[in-house]
Amino acid sequence: MMPAIILSDETVAKKKASDYFLEFKDRNGDDAYVVLVELRYYSHRYNRWVVCNVGDVSDGATGAYDIDSFGWLFHDDLCNTGEFESGSKCTNWQASMVVYDILRAEGRYIRAITWKYATFIGGGGKARKNGMFKL
Repeated sequence: MMPAIILSDETVAKKKASDYFLEFKDRNGDDAYVVLVELRYYSHRYNRWVVCNVGDVSDGATGAYDIDSFGWLFHDDLCNTGEFESGSKCTNWQASMVVYDILRAEGRYIRAITWKYATFIGGGGKARKNGMFKL
């Protein structure tokens, strides 16, 4: 078994997200992705871990072109669970800021800004149910 891949704002740009997931078509014929190795991202902003476990499934960048990025992968995890790894609740804004931080760290500055607001306005899942800004 492969050890967990530890990521932070300093390391996300040095790795390819696509090395750690498998793309497939779901029942509707849409692109989907399954995580092949445990991925751990440390958010310095929130002093919390976000973990994508082996077997977690993502639909990619909902409503946008799927790029080779860790941003949508960890954002989807927060939206699917509504929690950081510690079990503390995650708000919609926090989930959007995590994707923003990862995209900026990857050098995708314009996409970081546009996706921050697009995910906040149109996404969130369980994180949205926790509240838009505060719990």
